[in-house]
Amino acid sequence: MDQATIITIMQDAISTVLTVALPPILIGLVVGIIISIFQAATQINEQTLTFVPKIIAILVALLIFGGMMLNNLTEFTTRIYEYAVTVS
Repeated sequence: MDQATIITIMQDAISTVLTVALPPILIGLVVGIIISIFQAATQINEQTLTFVPKIIAILVALLIFGGMMLNNLTEFTTRIYEYAVTVS
């Protein structure tokens, strides 16, 4: 396996990780910012107020984007197997 192939595989892995992880992280970030604004406006400093909505939002994001995420991971696995076959 030459250096160019390894770099290609690593770039593919990084892009796959970003596309799979980005939807839940962004939704958690947006929900966290909304809750922070709400807490600053009402001066409520309850710790559980931040965790429960974030967990629910991330679970909903996984339900919505789970098929796309699984499809991306399956395609990546197929490409890795194709790289392994072409090197052998």
